[in-house]
Amino acid sequence: MRHSKALTLRISEIFYSLQGETTRVGLPTVFVRLTGCPLRCSWCDTTYAFTGGRTLSLEEILAQVAVYAPRYVCVTGGEPLAQKNCLKLLTALCDAGYDVSLETSGALPVGEVDARVSRIVDLKPPSSGESTKICWENLRLLRPDDELKFVIADRADYDWMRRIIVERQLAGCCPILLSPVQNTLSPQTLAEWILADRLPVRLQVQLHRLLWGDAPGK
Repeated sequence: MRHSKALTLRISEIFYSLQGETTRVGLPTVFVRLTGCPLRCSWCDTTYAFTGGRTLSLEEILAQVAVYAPRYVCVTGGEPLAQKNCLKLLTALCDAGYDVSLETSGALPVGEVDARVSRIVDLKPPSSGESTKICWENLRLLRPDDELKFVIADRADYDWMRRIIVERQLAGCCPILLSPVQNTLSPQTLAEWILADRLPVRLQVQLHRLLWGDAPGK
C-alpha cells in the first residue's frame, strides 16, 4: 500500500526506547511524538512538543519507524489527535503489522481511531488545570484493550479520581493506571492510598525516568 506524500504530519521526535508506562511497560517500543497540544497542564513534562518539530510525509514516518524493526509503536504527543492526519498514521502503522498504542489527553474524541489501536486515555484531574476539557463521551467507547490513566498530584486529585471511577462505573471496563506527579507526590503515598481503599487500579511509575532521568529521546 502506497500513501501520498501530500499526507504530512508535524513530528516532534521519533525514537526507540523502553515503554515507561501503561501495561506495556518495559517493552522495546518506537515512539512517534506529534507536535502540538490544545491543553496546558500545570505539570506537563513534554512542553517542548507544543511547538517546533519537522513536517514529514506519512511515508517518511513509516520509513523511520521501520529502521528499528519494532513490534510495538506508540503514537504520543503533545496531543496526537490534534492533527487530523493522526488517524491515517495510526491506520498505516496497523496496516504495517505493528502493535500500536495511542496516548491521548482525553480532551478529543477517540471514536474514529482505528479499532486495532489500544487507546491510552488520560483523564485530567483538577490539579492539571484542564479537567473541564475532558471529553466524557470517550468513556462510553472504552474497550478491554484500552487503558485509562490518571496523573495524581495530591489528595484532592485522588479523591476526584476515586469518585469518577465509582460514578462512571469504570471498574472492570479496562485497566486503570495511576501515576504520581514526579517530585510532587511520592509513589509510596499514592500506593498507601490505593491499598487503603482497595481500588481496582494499577500504580505505575515512569520506568524511563528511573533509568535515564530527563534525557531527551528516552
